Parts: sequence; C-alpha cells; structure tokens
Amino acid sequence: MSTPCLIIVAPNGARRTKADHPALPISPAEMVDEVAACAEAGAAMVHLHARDAEGRHSLEIDDNAAMLKQVTDQLGDQVIVQLTTEAVGIYQPPQQMELIRELQPEAASFALRELIPDDSWLEQAADFFGWVRSRGILAQYILYSADDLARYYRLIDQGVLPTDHHHLLFVLGRYSQGQQSNPQELLPFLQQLEQRQIPTVPWALCAFGQREQQCLAAACSFDGDARVGFENNLLRSDGTQANNNAEQVAQLRQTILSMGRELHSAASVRQHYKAG
Repeated sequence: MSTPCLIIVAPNGARRTKADHPALPISPAEMVDEVAACAEAGAAMVHLHARDAEGRHSLEIDDNAAMLKQVTDQLGDQVIVQLTTEAVGIYQPPQQMELIRELQPEAASFALRELIPDDSWLEQAADFFGWVRSRGILAQYILYSADDLARYYRLIDQGVLPTDHHHLLFVLGRYSQGQQSNPQELLPFLQQLEQRQIPTVPWALCAFGQREQQCLAAACSFDGDARVGFENNLLRSDGTQANNNAEQVAQLRQTILSMGRELHSAASVRQHYKAG
C-alpha cells in the first residue's frame, strides 16, 4: 500500500521578485495569505524564505523571526513551517546553523553541499545535526545529484548525520535562466536508493520549468513526496504563467489523488515523519 503523499510548497525562494510574478509573496502578511491558500489546496508543509526590508534573501535572525511568527500565529498547526538555510553565496555554515539554533523551527532544510562543504566541517556538522535531532526539528537534507545521495549515505555511516527523523529532497536541475527539468533525471537518484535504501528514507522531489508537474507526478508514482511552487517554477504545463502557488498545489493534489494515493495533512506528517 502506498504511503500518504506530502505536498511541500515553496512560495517565493531566494531569488525571484515581484518583477518575475506580481503574486510572489515577499512580506510576512503576503506569506500568511499565500500559505493559507496553499494549505487549503492541499499543502501540509511550507518551505519558508524570509526577505529583508529591500526584499532580498535573508538568513538574519530578526527577518526570519518576524516571518516565522506571523505565519505560525495566523495558521497555528494547520501547516508545518520549514525554514530554509540556503546560503545563496552570502552566508557561511556558522550563520546557517545559528539561525536554526536561535529560532528552533518545527522543520528546516539543509543543503549538505553548503553545511558540510568539505571534511573540515564534519565534527561541527555532527554536533549540529545531533542537536537538531535532539530538539525534534524535522531536518530535510537537500541533494542535487546521485553523488550527493551517495555522500549522504557515507555521512550516515560516519555518524555525522542521525539515522532517523529526517527527510530528503532531490533537486532536478539548478537555479539558472531557462532551466527545464526532465523526469528522466530522477532515475539516478532512484538507482542509488535501490542499492542502499533499507529501511526506506522518506524523500521528495523539486523541479524547474513547465515540466515541473510531470516530474513531480513521476516522483509521486514512485512513492515519493513533492515540492511545488514559485521558487522553482512560475509556469503551467502548457507554458502559460500560473496565477499563484495555490493553483500549482491544487493541480498536484489532483494528480496525486488520481493515482490512488492519499495526502498527508500537517497532523499526519507530525505522526509519521517525526515519530520516535
């Protein structure tokens, strides 16, 4: 029997502005409205990027605290809020770690390439990720290739990463102009999983361009989860511009239900992904 599918919405990301799409949420108030609509459409988790007063990507404590507080105050436990630690070439591992230690969100995402750029960071990373696990924060490790996935397994074997209480995100493509992901790019990840994955590690996929929904449908057909939203893609499958994030979530929800899979709610995510 298939497991329930988790829809994660990434409403804004670090790079896009309202010049890219007028409905892109930037302020905490805009984010509250967008996340509420996405939760209604079927998303159980939001991947949250805060911006500074000029609308630029920020990992500053105050910017993230304001965004986190407004979303959680308004939406309560309707949705799981996942803070990003994305560096965007600006922040270093100590600043990324400090954000999570200070705010202790319910969930957080970590690109292993950024948090553990080389072996000199192994000891500090082991201490940090052990602390994340001890605080009950649901960690999502972001992986950009099958080689990244192989490295994740090595870090598990070395005791750098905890063996449970986490989730993976596979990224098809990169943040580059005109990026178009292809569902076939999922295959190397699946092959790596098949070689090693006992027991099953929960994983999700995100993709770029107008084939986003097709890529996510492929992931869901292999019992994966899906991350959708304006961070990665502004387009419908026919190449026209989507109205908002909630529209993208609703389309993905319809696809998942048509496969015979149920959807995770925030409550069931807490039960299934954070148990133990």
